[in-house]
Amino acid sequence: MVSKEKRSGVLHRRTLFIQAMRRKTFEAGYFTTADIAEEADVPRSTAQDWVNRLILEGCIFVKEEKRGRSPARYASRSAMPKSTCRRIFTTVDGDCVEIFHECLSSGCAGFCEFHHRNAGGAAVAVSRDGMMLKERAFLSSASPLHLDKAAVGLLSVALDGDEVVQTIQSIKGGPAYSLSSMMGAAKGVSGVSVSVKDGVVTGQVRTRALVPVTIGVDDTDRKGCGGATFALTHALMKYLTESGDAIAIRHQVAALSQDIEEMTAGNSCSFLELAVTPEAFPNLLHKVCRFVEDESVSEEWGVAILKGIFVPEEMEALAGEIRRGRVSLEKVQKTAEACGVQTFGGRGVIGACAAVSLKHQPQEVLLDSTSPMQK
Repeated sequence: MVSKEKRSGVLHRRTLFIQAMRRKTFEAGYFTTADIAEEADVPRSTAQDWVNRLILEGCIFVKEEKRGRSPARYASRSAMPKSTCRRIFTTVDGDCVEIFHECLSSGCAGFCEFHHRNAGGAAVAVSRDGMMLKERAFLSSASPLHLDKAAVGLLSVALDGDEVVQTIQSIKGGPAYSLSSMMGAAKGVSGVSVSVKDGVVTGQVRTRALVPVTIGVDDTDRKGCGGATFALTHALMKYLTESGDAIAIRHQVAALSQDIEEMTAGNSCSFLELAVTPEAFPNLLHKVCRFVEDESVSEEWGVAILKGIFVPEEMEALAGEIRRGRVSLEKVQKTAEACGVQTFGGRGVIGACAAVSLKHQPQEVLLDSTSPMQK
Protein backbone atom coordinates (compact mmCIF):
# COMPACT_ATOMS: atom_id res chain seq x y z
CA MET A 1 0.00 0.00 0.00
CA VAL A 2 1.36 3.45 -0.95
CA SER A 3 1.59 5.82 1.99
CA LYS A 4 -0.22 9.15 1.90
CA GLU A 5 3.12 10.95 2.36
CA LYS A 6 4.68 9.19 -0.66
CA ARG A 7 1.58 9.74 -2.78
CA SER A 8 1.57 13.42 -1.80
CA GLY A 9 5.20 13.70 -2.93
CA VAL A 10 4.38 12.18 -6.32
CA LEU A 11 1.43 14.54 -6.80
CA HIS A 12 3.61 17.50 -5.87
CA ARG A 13 6.28 16.48 -8.42
CA ARG A 14 3.57 15.95 -11.03
CA THR A 15 2.29 19.50 -10.43
CA LEU A 16 5.81 20.92 -10.75
CA PHE A 17 6.42 19.09 -14.04
CA ILE A 18 3.07 20.18 -15.48
CA GLN A 19 3.73 23.80 -14.51
CA ALA A 20 7.18 23.68 -16.14
CA MET A 21 5.71 22.18 -19.31
CA ARG A 22 2.97 24.80 -19.48
CA ARG A 23 5.48 27.59 -18.97
CA LYS A 24 7.79 26.29 -21.70
CA THR A 25 4.87 25.81 -24.07
CA PHE A 26 3.64 29.33 -23.51
CA GLU A 27 7.13 30.82 -23.96
CA ALA A 28 8.30 28.89 -27.01
CA GLY A 29 5.30 26.97 -28.32
CA TYR A 30 6.88 23.61 -27.39
CA PHE A 31 9.41 21.93 -25.11
CA THR A 32 11.85 19.02 -25.30
CA THR A 33 12.83 16.43 -22.72
CA ALA A 34 16.14 18.27 -22.25
CA ASP A 35 14.26 21.52 -21.51
CA ILE A 36 12.26 19.85 -18.74
CA ALA A 37 15.31 18.05 -17.33
CA GLU A 38 17.13 21.38 -17.05
CA GLU A 39 14.09 23.22 -15.69
CA ALA A 40 13.39 20.60 -13.01
CA ASP A 41 17.08 19.81 -12.37
CA VAL A 42 16.59 16.06 -12.90
CA PRO A 43 18.25 13.46 -15.17
CA ARG A 44 16.88 13.24 -18.71
CA SER A 45 15.66 9.71 -18.05
CA THR A 46 13.49 11.02 -15.19
CA ALA A 47 12.17 13.87 -17.34
CA GLN A 48 11.37 11.41 -20.14
CA ASP A 49 9.48 9.16 -17.69
CA TRP A 50 7.29 12.10 -16.73
CA VAL A 51 6.82 13.12 -20.37
CA ASN A 52 5.66 9.58 -21.23
CA ARG A 53 3.35 9.46 -18.21
CA LEU A 54 1.73 12.82 -18.95
CA ILE A 55 1.23 11.91 -22.61
CA LEU A 56 -0.72 8.83 -21.49
CA GLU A 57 -2.75 11.02 -19.13
CA GLY A 58 -3.57 13.39 -22.00
CA CYS A 59 -1.97 16.42 -20.34
CA ILE A 60 0.59 16.92 -23.12
CA PHE A 61 0.97 15.75 -26.72
CA VAL A 62 3.70 15.19 -29.30
CA LYS A 63 3.90 18.30 -31.47
CA GLU A 64 6.76 17.05 -33.68
CA GLU A 65 8.21 13.55 -33.82
CA LYS A 66 11.97 13.01 -33.40
CA ARG A 67 13.80 13.38 -36.75
CA GLY A 68 17.50 12.55 -37.01
CA ARG A 69 19.34 14.63 -34.43
CA SER A 70 16.34 16.85 -33.80
CA PRO A 71 14.62 15.77 -30.57
CA ALA A 72 10.88 15.28 -30.27
CA ARG A 73 8.90 18.40 -29.39
CA TYR A 74 5.97 18.36 -26.97
CA ALA A 75 3.30 20.86 -25.91
CA SER A 76 0.95 21.22 -22.99
CA ARG A 77 -2.70 21.00 -24.01
CA SER A 78 -3.93 23.42 -21.36
CA ALA A 79 -1.29 26.00 -22.31
CA MET A 80 -1.99 25.92 -26.03
CA PRO A 81 -4.33 28.78 -27.00
CA LYS A 82 -6.77 28.54 -29.88
CA SER A 83 -4.81 29.84 -32.84
CA THR A 84 -5.59 30.75 -36.42
CA CYS A 85 -1.85 30.66 -37.26
CA ARG A 86 -1.35 27.25 -38.84
CA ARG A 87 2.24 27.60 -40.00
CA ILE A 88 4.91 30.31 -40.30
CA PHE A 89 8.05 29.67 -42.33
CA THR A 90 10.75 31.65 -44.13
CA THR A 91 13.04 31.26 -47.15
CA VAL A 92 16.34 33.09 -47.67
CA ASP A 93 18.16 33.99 -50.88
CA GLY A 94 21.24 36.13 -50.20
CA ASP A 95 20.00 39.22 -48.36
CA CYS A 96 16.38 38.68 -49.46
CA VAL A 97 13.84 36.92 -47.25
CA GLU A 98 10.32 35.73 -48.01
CA ILE A 99 8.01 35.22 -45.02
CA PHE A 100 4.97 32.96 -45.26
CA HIS A 101 2.05 32.97 -42.82
CA GLU A 102 -0.36 30.11 -43.47
CA CYS A 103 -3.66 30.87 -41.75
CA LEU A 104 -6.74 28.84 -40.86
CA SER A 105 -9.00 31.85 -41.45
CA SER A 106 -9.36 33.82 -44.69
CA GLY A 107 -10.63 36.74 -42.62
CA CYS A 108 -7.49 36.83 -40.48
CA ALA A 109 -5.25 36.40 -43.53
CA GLY A 110 -7.01 39.31 -45.21
CA PHE A 111 -6.67 41.43 -42.06
CA CYS A 112 -2.92 40.79 -41.88
CA GLU A 113 -2.46 41.48 -45.59
CA PHE A 114 -4.23 44.84 -45.31
CA HIS A 115 -2.41 46.03 -42.19
CA HIS A 116 1.06 44.73 -43.05
CA ARG A 117 0.83 46.50 -46.40
CA ASN A 118 -0.35 49.81 -44.89
CA ALA A 119 2.19 49.70 -42.06
CA GLY A 120 5.19 50.04 -44.38
CA GLY A 121 8.30 49.09 -42.46
CA ALA A 122 10.64 46.38 -43.71
CA ALA A 123 8.12 44.67 -46.00
CA VAL A 124 8.84 45.67 -49.61
CA ALA A 125 6.05 43.46 -51.01
CA VAL A 126 2.94 41.96 -49.42
CA SER A 127 0.57 39.56 -51.19
CA ARG A 128 -1.91 36.83 -50.39
CA ASP A 129 -2.92 33.62 -52.14
CA GLY A 130 -5.98 32.24 -50.39
CA MET A 131 -4.99 31.68 -46.78
CA MET A 132 -1.27 32.14 -47.42
CA LEU A 133 0.19 35.59 -46.67
CA LYS A 134 3.59 36.32 -48.22
CA GLU A 135 5.95 39.19 -47.38
CA ARG A 136 9.27 40.02 -48.98
CA ALA A 137 11.92 41.91 -47.07
CA PHE A 138 15.66 42.46 -46.99
CA LEU A 139 18.09 41.85 -44.16
CA SER A 140 18.70 45.40 -42.98
CA SER A 141 18.20 47.86 -40.18
CA ALA A 142 14.69 48.60 -38.96
CA SER A 143 12.37 50.66 -41.13
CA PRO A 144 9.79 52.94 -39.47
CA LEU A 145 6.28 51.55 -39.10
CA HIS A 146 3.11 53.63 -39.49
CA LEU A 147 1.04 52.24 -36.64
CA ASP A 148 -1.18 55.30 -36.93
CA LYS A 149 -2.36 53.83 -40.27
CA ALA A 150 -2.21 50.13 -39.42
CA ALA A 151 -2.54 47.83 -36.43
CA VAL A 152 0.48 45.61 -37.10
CA GLY A 153 3.53 45.47 -39.35
CA LEU A 154 7.01 44.10 -39.96
CA LEU A 155 9.69 46.29 -38.37
CA SER A 156 12.82 44.37 -39.39
CA VAL A 157 14.23 41.01 -40.44
CA ALA A 158 17.56 39.56 -39.30
CA LEU A 159 19.49 36.33 -39.67
CA ASP A 160 20.75 34.67 -36.49
CA GLY A 161 22.69 31.53 -37.40
CA ASP A 162 20.25 29.27 -39.23
CA GLU A 163 17.21 31.18 -37.99
CA VAL A 164 15.30 34.14 -39.38
CA VAL A 165 14.19 36.64 -36.73
CA GLN A 166 11.17 38.76 -37.62
CA THR A 167 10.55 41.77 -35.43
CA ILE A 168 6.85 42.59 -35.54
CA GLN A 169 5.20 45.55 -33.83
CA SER A 170 1.52 46.04 -33.12
CA ILE A 171 -0.94 48.06 -31.15
CA LYS A 172 -2.59 46.45 -28.14
CA GLY A 173 -5.63 44.25 -28.70
CA GLY A 174 -6.14 41.53 -31.30
CA PRO A 175 -2.82 41.97 -33.15
CA ALA A 176 -0.92 41.91 -29.84
CA TYR A 177 -2.81 38.78 -28.78
CA SER A 178 -1.72 37.12 -32.03
CA LEU A 179 1.92 37.92 -31.22
CA SER A 180 1.80 36.81 -27.60
CA SER A 181 -0.55 33.84 -27.73
CA MET A 182 -0.91 32.56 -31.31
CA MET A 183 2.29 32.77 -33.32
CA GLY A 184 4.22 30.63 -30.86
CA ALA A 185 1.71 27.85 -31.51
CA ALA A 186 2.21 27.92 -35.28
CA LYS A 187 4.10 25.06 -36.89
CA GLY A 188 7.59 26.13 -37.91
CA VAL A 189 8.04 28.71 -35.14
CA SER A 190 10.94 27.92 -32.84
CA GLY A 191 10.26 30.73 -30.38
CA VAL A 192 8.53 34.05 -29.72
CA SER A 193 9.62 36.76 -27.29
CA VAL A 194 7.33 39.70 -26.50
CA SER A 195 7.86 43.08 -24.84
CA VAL A 196 5.64 46.13 -24.31
CA LYS A 197 6.78 49.75 -24.26
CA ASP A 198 4.84 53.02 -24.64
CA GLY A 199 1.70 51.16 -25.69
CA VAL A 200 3.44 49.29 -28.53
CA VAL A 201 3.84 45.51 -28.42
CA THR A 202 7.05 44.18 -29.99
CA GLY A 203 7.53 40.52 -30.75
CA GLN A 204 10.46 38.60 -32.18
CA VAL A 205 9.39 35.51 -34.09
CA ARG A 206 12.03 32.88 -34.89
CA THR A 207 11.81 30.43 -37.78
CA ARG A 208 14.34 28.30 -39.61
CA ALA A 209 15.97 29.72 -42.75
CA LEU A 210 14.79 27.45 -45.59
CA VAL A 211 15.85 27.21 -49.24
CA PRO A 212 13.44 28.65 -51.87
CA VAL A 213 12.97 26.16 -54.73
CA THR A 214 10.80 26.19 -57.85
CA ILE A 215 10.31 22.92 -59.75
CA GLY A 216 9.02 22.97 -63.32
CA VAL A 217 7.60 19.84 -64.96
CA ASP A 218 6.39 19.09 -68.48
CA ASP A 219 5.11 15.56 -69.02
CA THR A 220 4.73 16.07 -72.83
CA ASP A 221 1.66 13.84 -72.79
CA ARG A 222 1.20 11.51 -75.72
CA LYS A 223 -2.14 11.81 -77.49
CA GLY A 224 -4.58 9.21 -76.29
CA CYS A 225 -2.47 8.22 -73.27
CA GLY A 226 -4.63 9.95 -70.67
CA GLY A 227 -1.78 11.66 -68.83
CA ALA A 228 -1.88 15.14 -67.32
CA THR A 229 1.10 17.25 -66.26
CA PHE A 230 -0.85 19.13 -63.60
CA ALA A 231 -1.91 15.86 -61.93
CA LEU A 232 1.63 14.46 -62.02
CA THR A 233 3.05 17.67 -60.53
CA HIS A 234 0.45 17.79 -57.78
CA ALA A 235 1.29 14.20 -56.85
CA LEU A 236 4.98 15.17 -56.85
CA MET A 237 4.24 17.95 -54.36
CA LYS A 238 2.56 15.48 -52.02
CA TYR A 239 5.50 13.09 -52.32
CA LEU A 240 8.11 15.77 -51.55
CA THR A 241 6.26 17.26 -48.58
CA GLU A 242 5.18 14.07 -46.82
CA SER A 243 8.69 13.57 -45.35
CA GLY A 244 8.67 17.03 -43.74
CA ASP A 245 11.83 18.07 -45.61
CA ALA A 246 9.84 20.46 -47.83
CA ILE A 247 6.85 22.77 -47.35
CA ALA A 248 4.45 23.39 -50.23
CA ILE A 249 3.88 27.03 -51.08
CA ARG A 250 1.79 26.62 -54.23
CA HIS A 251 1.10 24.54 -57.33
CA GLN A 252 0.41 26.33 -60.62
CA VAL A 253 -0.44 25.56 -64.25
CA ALA A 254 0.94 27.66 -67.13
CA ALA A 255 -0.04 27.67 -70.80
CA LEU A 256 2.59 27.55 -73.55
CA SER A 257 2.39 28.27 -77.29
CA GLN A 258 -0.76 26.95 -78.92
CA ASP A 259 0.86 26.83 -82.37
CA ILE A 260 3.04 23.72 -81.88
CA GLU A 261 1.71 21.05 -84.25
CA GLU A 262 2.52 18.02 -82.08
CA MET A 263 1.14 19.52 -78.86
CA THR A 264 -1.52 17.77 -76.86
CA ALA A 265 -4.66 19.54 -75.67
CA GLY A 266 -3.77 22.78 -73.90
CA ASN A 267 0.02 22.50 -74.25
CA SER A 268 0.58 23.40 -70.62
CA CYS A 269 3.26 22.88 -68.00
CA SER A 270 3.23 23.10 -64.21
CA PHE A 271 5.45 24.34 -61.44
CA LEU A 272 5.74 23.94 -57.69
CA GLU A 273 7.07 26.47 -55.23
CA LEU A 274 8.61 24.86 -52.16
CA ALA A 275 10.56 25.79 -49.04
CA VAL A 276 13.19 23.07 -48.54
CA THR A 277 15.46 22.32 -45.59
CA PRO A 278 19.14 22.94 -46.45
CA GLU A 279 20.12 19.34 -45.74
CA ALA A 280 17.41 17.98 -48.09
CA PHE A 281 18.25 20.20 -51.07
CA PRO A 282 21.31 18.28 -52.41
CA ASN A 283 19.20 15.15 -53.04
CA LEU A 284 16.16 17.00 -54.34
CA LEU A 285 16.90 16.64 -58.07
CA HIS A 286 17.37 12.89 -57.70
CA LYS A 287 14.08 12.48 -55.83
CA VAL A 288 12.17 14.61 -58.32
CA CYS A 289 13.56 12.86 -61.39
CA ARG A 290 13.00 9.40 -59.93
CA PHE A 291 9.36 10.20 -59.18
CA VAL A 292 8.61 11.86 -62.54
CA GLU A 293 10.35 9.08 -64.49
CA ASP A 294 8.36 6.41 -62.64
CA GLU A 295 5.01 8.18 -62.97
CA SER A 296 5.24 9.86 -66.38
CA VAL A 297 3.30 8.51 -69.36
CA SER A 298 5.91 9.93 -71.74
CA GLU A 299 9.58 9.17 -72.28
CA GLU A 300 10.13 12.83 -73.19
CA TRP A 301 9.29 14.22 -69.73
CA GLY A 302 11.36 17.12 -68.47
CA VAL A 303 12.25 18.68 -65.11
CA ALA A 304 13.81 22.04 -64.23
CA ILE A 305 14.83 23.21 -60.76
CA LEU A 306 15.45 26.86 -59.91
CA LYS A 307 17.01 27.64 -56.54
CA GLY A 308 16.33 31.14 -55.24
CA ILE A 309 13.63 33.76 -54.96
CA PHE A 310 14.33 35.64 -58.18
CA VAL A 311 14.18 34.50 -61.81
CA PRO A 312 17.17 35.48 -64.03
CA GLU A 313 16.19 37.89 -66.80
CA GLU A 314 17.54 35.48 -69.44
CA MET A 315 15.15 32.78 -68.20
CA GLU A 316 12.17 35.14 -68.27
CA ALA A 317 13.06 36.13 -71.84
CA LEU A 318 13.33 32.45 -72.75
CA ALA A 319 9.90 31.75 -71.26
CA GLY A 320 8.48 34.54 -73.43
CA GLU A 321 9.91 32.86 -76.54
CA ILE A 322 8.53 29.46 -75.57
CA ARG A 323 5.09 31.00 -75.06
CA ARG A 324 5.19 32.52 -78.57
CA GLY A 325 6.47 29.58 -80.61
CA ARG A 326 9.01 26.82 -81.13
CA VAL A 327 12.38 26.97 -79.32
CA SER A 328 15.11 24.33 -79.68
CA LEU A 329 15.97 22.04 -76.77
CA GLU A 330 19.65 22.91 -77.26
CA LYS A 331 19.00 26.63 -76.74
CA VAL A 332 16.86 25.98 -73.67
CA GLN A 333 19.49 23.74 -72.05
CA LYS A 334 22.28 26.20 -72.80
CA THR A 335 20.36 29.12 -71.28
CA ALA A 336 19.35 27.10 -68.22
CA GLU A 337 22.92 26.00 -67.58
CA ALA A 338 24.20 29.58 -67.85
CA CYS A 339 21.56 30.69 -65.32
CA GLY A 340 22.21 27.90 -62.82
CA VAL A 341 18.91 26.12 -63.49
CA GLN A 342 19.23 22.33 -63.18
CA THR A 343 17.51 20.29 -65.91
CA PHE A 344 16.95 16.64 -66.60
CA GLY A 345 14.94 14.58 -69.05
CA GLY A 346 13.95 14.89 -72.69
CA ARG A 347 11.98 17.36 -74.80
CA GLY A 348 9.86 18.26 -71.78
CA VAL A 349 12.80 20.31 -70.46
CA ILE A 350 11.57 23.11 -72.76
CA GLY A 351 8.23 23.42 -70.98
CA ALA A 352 9.78 22.77 -67.56
CA CYS A 353 12.19 25.70 -67.98
CA ALA A 354 9.34 27.93 -69.10
CA ALA A 355 7.38 26.87 -66.01
CA VAL A 356 10.03 27.87 -63.45
CA SER A 357 10.62 31.15 -65.30
CA LEU A 358 6.96 32.12 -64.97
CA LYS A 359 6.80 31.87 -61.16
CA HIS A 360 6.30 35.63 -60.65
CA GLN A 361 3.57 36.05 -63.27
CA PRO A 362 -0.07 36.59 -62.21
CA GLN A 363 -2.77 33.99 -62.84
CA GLU A 364 -4.21 35.71 -65.91
CA VAL A 365 -0.80 35.69 -67.61
CA LEU A 366 -0.03 32.09 -66.64
CA LEU A 367 -3.19 30.78 -68.24
CA ASP A 368 -3.15 32.91 -71.40
CA SER A 369 0.01 32.52 -73.45
CA THR A 370 -0.98 35.50 -75.61
CA SER A 371 -0.97 37.87 -72.62
CA PRO A 372 2.22 39.94 -72.33
CA MET A 373 4.42 38.97 -69.41
CA GLN A 374 4.68 41.46 -66.56
CA LYS A 375 8.04 42.91 -65.53
